[in-house]
Amino acid sequence: METTVLTRQHVAKLVKESGNDRFMDRMIVRLQEAFTAPDKGVSPTRDGFLRGPGNTAILEWMPHHDPGRSITIKTVAYTPSNPGTFQLPTIIGSLTRYDDVTGRLLAVCDGILPTAIRTGAASAIASRLLARPDSRVLGLVGAGAQAVTQAHALSRVFPLEQILVHDIDPDHARSFADRVDFLDLDVKVVELAELESAADIICTVTSVGVGDGPVLSGTNLRPHVHINAIGADLIGKFEVPVSVLKSALVTPDHLAQALREGECQQLEEGDVGPDLMTLCADPETAARHRDGVTVFDSTGFGLEDHVALDVLLELAEEAGIGDRVQIEHLPDDALNPYSFQ
Repeated sequence: METTVLTRQHVAKLVKESGNDRFMDRMIVRLQEAFTAPDKGVSPTRDGFLRGPGNTAILEWMPHHDPGRSITIKTVAYTPSNPGTFQLPTIIGSLTRYDDVTGRLLAVCDGILPTAIRTGAASAIASRLLARPDSRVLGLVGAGAQAVTQAHALSRVFPLEQILVHDIDPDHARSFADRVDFLDLDVKVVELAELESAADIICTVTSVGVGDGPVLSGTNLRPHVHINAIGADLIGKFEVPVSVLKSALVTPDHLAQALREGECQQLEEGDVGPDLMTLCADPETAARHRDGVTVFDSTGFGLEDHVALDVLLELAEEAGIGDRVQIEHLPDDALNPYSFQ
């Protein structure tokens, strides 16, 4: 029995041959279907090890159980020092899938690109529910790798005309336009006050340190702004001022996780609105909040990774891309570990 392996080269070929838009569009559709499905499976709160100087980095595991069919597990390392010190992405990970009946390893692939794509897709779904449909100005606070897929996903569901970018690293801000030139949108580097006062949708996608937030001032926001808060993923780390959260409808992706390490850790559970899957099932409730401030607290959870792996495997099968290898030792005699095929 063989395992499907999608290497970096396979994933790159898939994206180049299918196109950025096809990959993102399918992810948005499949996530929307998963969020509204009656049987969503089980995605426990993620867990992991703090690491690095001052425990500023973490390695986590994010599981999802589809009973009777499969288990998907993503291991993901968040290391803010990676880009500057090692020229590596801040977020590095891998995805694995196991058969739920036998426990056999079914698939292994990169988790870096799928994480970025599914995170952008989740923001597109939340924004389509909570932001004004005619939103034309996107503000990005933080211009790293995740900002690219946030902009891409939102451009697929809104008539965007301009992207305003603010980053404490001037080089990141200046290079952003080149990294999203495939979107053919006007990109402008601005101060935070201008971004807040002009943006219809804001995505906070930073690696702000524990205790160093927020990254928004909250004083110049448009009265109908929708915020996708992406960066909070540790206890004590947040991007949005508590005053903004308390004045807004706050929608988490995974309530228990958001209360522990998302923006919702600044709130009591009773102050938090319906989660994203509830709003997906009741879009009229979401639409009633579009004229006020809304916040999507995106911490990312296992169901999203499960869907992301589904999409990758589907595209790979359609394109005939991927390796089939036997990783596990499955002897001729199941009772004799020294029996080799």
